[in-house]
Amino acid sequence: MKRSNLAATAAALLLAGSTLAPPAYAADPESVQQSGGISYVSGGVGADSTARLNSLAKDFNLKLVFALKSGDYVSEVAVAIVDAAGKPLLNTRSEGPLFLTRLPRGSFKIAATFGGRTETRTVAITAEKLQTIDFRFNAE
Repeated sequence: MKRSNLAATAAALLLAGSTLAPPAYAADPESVQQSGGISYVSGGVGADSTARLNSLAKDFNLKLVFALKSGDYVSEVAVAIVDAAGKPLLNTRSEGPLFLTRLPRGSFKIAATFGGRTETRTVAITAEKLQTIDFRFNAE
């Protein structure tokens, strides 16, 4: 995809996501959240949090991992997911470098924004098996 198309896609994803209600933050960042029928949970800061998310992974079919290109993990990443028709499904913020969600079968575009930089990915969910997608951001 050309750079201008990528920027336009990212902008569309973020704009579409901004029409949803603001994300709800739980007192416990590792509690499973619901938004429009989509379940998700985020965290992974520290060994206990990572262990908790790894124990929950069996209940999800998509795992997003957020880090700098240097390998350092990041948190407070804006996450927007739209379906193949462009319908916004989820617009939230990851509380840590790990983000688990359960999506229905289909094709989805994911925009992750950190430090003013947006990375996009397309994923096809075809089975219950957990898929992992890495997002690597340039340092600020």
